[in-house]
Amino acid sequence: MSEALLEVENVSTGYGKIDIVFGASLGVAAGEIVSVIGPNGAGKSTLLKAIAGVLRCSAGDIRIKGETVANRPPSEVARLGLAYVPQEANVFRQMTVDENLTIGGWVDRGHVRERRERVLELFPDLRVHLGTRAGNLSGGQRQMVAFGMALMVAPSVLLLDEPSAGLSPKMVAEMFAAVKKVNATGVAVLMIEQNAIQALDISHRGVVMAGGEIALIDDASALLASENVSELYLGTRR
Repeated sequence: MSEALLEVENVSTGYGKIDIVFGASLGVAAGEIVSVIGPNGAGKSTLLKAIAGVLRCSAGDIRIKGETVANRPPSEVARLGLAYVPQEANVFRQMTVDENLTIGGWVDRGHVRERRERVLELFPDLRVHLGTRAGNLSGGQRQMVAFGMALMVAPSVLLLDEPSAGLSPKMVAEMFAAVKKVNATGVAVLMIEQNAIQALDISHRGVVMAGGEIALIDDASALLASENVSELYLGTRR
């Protein structure tokens, strides 16, 4: 693996004084997709929130391009090139698609038009809905808007929390195809997915979390081939 754009080192984090994640360490390099899998309650989303600056770390360090971002405000983390797409409440439902994308480009307003066009090339279905309120869109379309808002900051690191949640099989395939396209431009992607098999299919490496700890990190192909991982986390027996 080339030098990591995102480094997480021995991070513990949680809510209030209660830690949910303990001593997590991982890295994501440019042009790499890393998927985090594991049961509900394993701490996956909590870890992503800490990386994005939404939650404070009680221990450890987080670095983007070598610069420490642990416990810095989300706005500062975003300016350093990290974009975060949460699973819920990820669009402004009363605003139009165009307004959502414009807000997404707040870090560098001089490139809003150019970046919006790139988003519309990636998600052409949104072009006809630019004047539509996000709350009136389908779940899949709203997820595209949320993804597009993140891309408006031209991130070097992209965090995705369950991007396929609630989508139809067709939309799931389109969403994963979009993740691959964005990643092909050099963006490092760290993604949480309950749809573990499809996520690992497009990933370079996988991270298995259980009980708030990272239990295993390996090549995605190795995790897919592992009988133990398949039975415990992928819902299949080989």
